[in-house]
Amino acid sequence: MAKKILIVDDEPSIIVPLQFLMEQNGYEVMVAFSGEEAMETIARTPPDLVLLDIMLPVIDGFEVCQRVRENMDWQHIPIILITALGSEINVAKGLALGANAYITKPFSNADVVRKVKDLLSLKK
Repeated sequence: MAKKILIVDDEPSIIVPLQFLMEQNGYEVMVAFSGEEAMETIARTPPDLVLLDIMLPVIDGFEVCQRVRENMDWQHIPIILITALGSEINVAKGLALGANAYITKPFSNADVVRKVKDLLSLKK
């Protein structure tokens, strides 16, 4: 059974290529365009991994990450933050809130695929 990946970004120009990339690598993809939609999707159908932008409307990626980590049922879900916010402070905040990895935009497709495979291989 294919692993499920949730891509959360408010920019279709990021979602479309990431979705294609993940599907080409055999993953089932779900998409959310906001932090609220991401939380609803996770509650309805918990993914095996989340690719999460930080700059989202209403509920930002930092808060989504924190909420996922605070829920005992979701703590095991790997989260990769993919964002244009590349400062050391933002990286440190993202990792402190429980993200498993932090990738800055623009990103290398190969790096994203490698990180997704690495994190999913660590799961039971």
